[in-house]
Amino acid sequence: MGHRLALDPGASALQALASHCGAARVAYNWAVRHVLASWSQRAAEETYGVPEAERVPWRSWSLPSLRKAFNEAKHTDPFLREWWAQNSKEAYNTGLSNAAAAFDNYAKSRRGERKGARMGRPRFKSKRKAPPACKFTTGTIRLDDRRHVVLPRLGRIRLHEDVQPLADAIAEGGMRIVSVTVRFERGRWFAVLQTEERNTIAPATRPGTAVG
Repeated sequence: MGHRLALDPGASALQALASHCGAARVAYNWAVRHVLASWSQRAAEETYGVPEAERVPWRSWSLPSLRKAFNEAKHTDPFLREWWAQNSKEAYNTGLSNAAAAFDNYAKSRRGERKGARMGRPRFKSKRKAPPACKFTTGTIRLDDRRHVVLPRLGRIRLHEDVQPLADAIAEGGMRIVSVTVRFERGRWFAVLQTEERNTIAPATRPGTAVG
């Protein structure tokens, strides 16, 4: 179940939100560049007559592979090394996950396994055109009273509206937050909470089992 909540972030929160969403975009573009670089190199080697067995290997776009490669690059790439620690790992995971999904969809489209128009290769996301967004699935995620949401590294952010019923449902254990996606749309920041109901059905007892 989705809950779209408008935010009223302060100055520091605004800066942190923009930084995290920018980090997600950078990670996405890094992953696209990382994978396509091997494609370009292999294409060049083919024109040079390099045998298939001797060409550079294909780079995997699976999420675990991208995570491993990015974790290595963030310590060696001068651009990433300067600022990656400023944001939650969830920001980078957002970009890497979206890149993995984009390559999956492209591959399925080429194989005729995806409905709709044929997709082209994943493209880089523009800072001016790509909608800022970042998804949080792990770490400290909660509603803090009826007017604040708490997110990893971002901390406590004020909500524009009172969410007492939702906060009560979560506090009482009937519902839990699965993920939160922050995004900037039409001049305002939003937090989209994905929730699920907890299983409150008591386990059945075997016939004849004493209770109490």
